[in-house]
Formats: sequence, structure tokens, C-alpha cells
Amino acid sequence: MKLLRFHHRDRIATGIIETGSDTIRVLAGTFFEDSLPTGEEVSVDDVRLLAPVLPSKVVCVGKNYVAHVAEFGGEVPEEPLLFLKPSTAVIGPNDPIQLLPISRRIDYEGELAVVMGRLARGVRAEDASRYILGFTCANDVTLRTLQKTDGQWTRAKGFDGSCPLGPWIDTTVDPNDVAIETRLNGEVVQHATTADMVFGVGTLIEYITTFMTLLPGDVILTGTPEGVGKIVNGDVVEVEVDGVGTLSNPVVGP
Repeated sequence: MKLLRFHHRDRIATGIIETGSDTIRVLAGTFFEDSLPTGEEVSVDDVRLLAPVLPSKVVCVGKNYVAHVAEFGGEVPEEPLLFLKPSTAVIGPNDPIQLLPISRRIDYEGELAVVMGRLARGVRAEDASRYILGFTCANDVTLRTLQKTDGQWTRAKGFDGSCPLGPWIDTTVDPNDVAIETRLNGEVVQHATTADMVFGVGTLIEYITTFMTLLPGDVILTGTPEGVGKIVNGDVVEVEVDGVGTLSNPVVGP
């Protein structure tokens, strides 16, 4: 089952779409309430998909694939390397990634994203699945020049539009061994499986919730595999997670 937010006519709504169907069953309320179908149905072709969730925060994981660490000449961390994106970084499918002239190089980073379904604090890894709503695709867009010069990653990773999410939340995918592929203008530039992650989803949730409360709707970006690269005006970036779907965003700017 896939959960989605969408704009239809003059309203924003939430809905459910079954795998293989193109019909959205509209929900009353949000995914985090005891919402029920309203009885209304609309075609996915007649709506504009939005970011499937509006998190209070996005917790991101760096250096979580060995090959990606190697391509930057770094070392695999002994514990998860975390940073944050603000809620204002989130954009949805087909929304433009706006380039900023303050960075000479801006990169794509395709990732699996975890969407939390319950308040989580002090969660054990083996219990983590009970707190997860589902999974979606993400692009950790990075101002690479500023990441190197600032000494910390707030500007490089937290600017407006730096966190495309979508196209929806899948509630059934197995996060332990799922393929991730990023395409730039139709050419495959990243391809890996989450089985290659240094720290798996359960371990990440346990680690994060030892010191930080995760709220319903919060998102964890689980890291990017090797093959990150530069984007320029006119590019189209697609991030596909097998079993979830494809997140596509055009690139605009100087």
C-alpha cells in the first residue's frame, strides 16, 4: 500500500493507492490519525503529487556506504555520522531543485528515506519496525563547495529545496535489501542495495533515539551509495527505490 499527499483542484489531501492501481482513495485527516477513506476516489493522473510528508526534522546519515566513503577518500565511521535538514528543505516530486550561485558545485545523492509513524525515544533496533510508517525516495542535494569550505554542513545540506521526497510512502518494502538507483538525464549514475549500508535501518533508529526524540512524520535519510555527481541547469534527476517508486526533479538556476 502506498500513502500519498496530493493537490487536487483547490485542496491538499491525503490518500491511499494500492500497488498496481491508479486510483487514489481519499482519506479524512492524515496518516498519523485513525483516518478512514471518505468514499471519494480520484485518478492519480488528475492530481499533483506533493512531498508525502512534512517532517518536523530530517535526520541524515553520512558515509553509510563503504564505496561512497572510498570515492571521497574518507574513512568509515565507527558510529553513524548524523546531520540535520530543516523542514523547509523538503520539496516534492517534480518540484524544481533550485541551484544557488554561492556554490560552484551542487551534487545529487540518491537515498532510501524512512518515515516514522510513532513517537520514538529509546527504541531498540529489534523493535524499530513498530515505529516506522514506511519508506520513500530522497535526494540529499548538496552544495559541495560549501560542504568543503564551511567546516560543518548546515548551509551545504540545509538550504531550501535540498531534500526532495516522494513520490509516496510505501508501507511494505523491506529496507534491509532493496535496490536504489539514481539516473541523471536517463543515465544510471548510482546503483546499489541497502544491504551494503554500514548501519542498517534498525541500528540507525536505535542510535538516533538514544538522544533525540523522533516524532510522527519525521524522516531519516539513510545515506547515499557511490556515484554522486554534479547537477546543472536543465538536468533531470531521478531516484528510484525498488518497490517504492521513482522521485523525479528538474534542475533550474544559474
